[in-house]
Amino acid sequence: MTYLAIRGSGAVNGVSRLHGEVSRHIFGPLFPKWPADEVPVGHITNGVHMPSWDSKEADAVWTEFCGKDRWLGMSKILEQDIRHASNEKLWEMRTNANKTLIEFAREYFSKQLHGSGHSPDSIERAKHLFDPNILTLGFAKRFATYKRPNLLLHDKQRLLRLLTNPKYPVQLIISGKAHPADQEGQNLIKEWIQFIRQNGVHPPVIFLSDYDMHISENLVQGVDVWINTPRRPWEASGTSGMKVLVNGGINLSELDGWWAEAYTPEVGWAIGDGNDHGDDPSWDAIEAEQLYNLLEQKVVPEFYNRNEKGIPIAWVSRMRESMAQLTPRFSADRSVREYTEQHYLPAATEYLDRSANKGEKGKQIIDWLHRLEQKWDSMHFGEVKFATIGKQHKVDVQIYFNDIDFDAIQVQLFANGINGEAPVKQQMNRGKKIEGTKNGYHYNASVNSTRPSKDFTPRVIPYLSGVSVPLETTLILWQR
Repeated sequence: MTYLAIRGSGAVNGVSRLHGEVSRHIFGPLFPKWPADEVPVGHITNGVHMPSWDSKEADAVWTEFCGKDRWLGMSKILEQDIRHASNEKLWEMRTNANKTLIEFAREYFSKQLHGSGHSPDSIERAKHLFDPNILTLGFAKRFATYKRPNLLLHDKQRLLRLLTNPKYPVQLIISGKAHPADQEGQNLIKEWIQFIRQNGVHPPVIFLSDYDMHISENLVQGVDVWINTPRRPWEASGTSGMKVLVNGGINLSELDGWWAEAYTPEVGWAIGDGNDHGDDPSWDAIEAEQLYNLLEQKVVPEFYNRNEKGIPIAWVSRMRESMAQLTPRFSADRSVREYTEQHYLPAATEYLDRSANKGEKGKQIIDWLHRLEQKWDSMHFGEVKFATIGKQHKVDVQIYFNDIDFDAIQVQLFANGINGEAPVKQQMNRGKKIEGTKNGYHYNASVNSTRPSKDFTPRVIPYLSGVSVPLETTLILWQR
């Protein structure tokens, strides 16, 4: 179905920068002979509708400093305006939101126990679970193996020590579901339930069953830290972590999906090394160690390092930067605007152009494509000459078009990108006709000689104004 969709689309995009990169490799076979960087899959990173996910406490702060209509038009000064919120104001927002979450969790969990036939004593104890002054971690997700929801359980005793540290205690709220046919995902949930039952009636971790939008809303509004541990690069984007941004929650996540492009040290924490390691169990162990170390050495101490007013200054500073830098950037306002500007408006314009005059241009494009497909194999390269003069490589290439109209193509000098840079695609200019030929020409170009001449290869690609290449035609000819 994806192949069919790509063949019928005017543009294709992934839902994060990394997802676009991965997708270009996945769909490379649809574009044979084209470099992976030129497979026509871009990216527009997902965003979430912030007004749907902010808590009443967060809404009050954002309204005070950025106005009630702050999301309309995405004000360019939103980032600097929220930075004016004081430490006291932001910390009050967080503590109040956390209290609301604890109240919700107590009520929900007690009803959950009642529904499953627990004793009245257990239900009564559930109504007093947790402490709004304690660091609250949370995650909720579809329980699937690639999401590694049990990475925290890699060393159960170490996790238990972290949760029950008498000086710096931690509490954890979890929720999620597995697909009815996903037995492995269901087993991951069972492992958490067993951990909870084996370590006391109600240890400082609870699992809220029947995960839905109501649970999700309360979690993203109230947790201090949102944990996400997918196996890179399987998380196409992920949006749950985006929902905590507006509420002053902080992300601790694998460098995958949206977090791979969002993470900087001042806005949160990250595990992983930015590379793909497949499903190697040894790498899971390494990242579990990273997760424990971050929690023990960075996250927990920073939360409890308070000033004379009881405010964790470094923590609040991280909150502020996360809110200021990331909330506008990962909002639906931004993503919808990018879809509109990059895809919807150009597609509408192109449709009107191609359908005008009873589809005259559309017919011309089809005729152009048919002519190229029928005659493409008759075209070939002749002699290629490189000469380095000063700081320039001078290139002369002979091309024999035979029955191809040279106005229907473009000749380029191509080199792969290096150090993460874009590929070099230098258009070559048509020069004099090759003597004694029907349709042969010299093409010339000059490129900077900072790279060796062997890096560059002439090529011919189709060209017609308004046609997307290689999305609408994969024809390409390389000089060998």
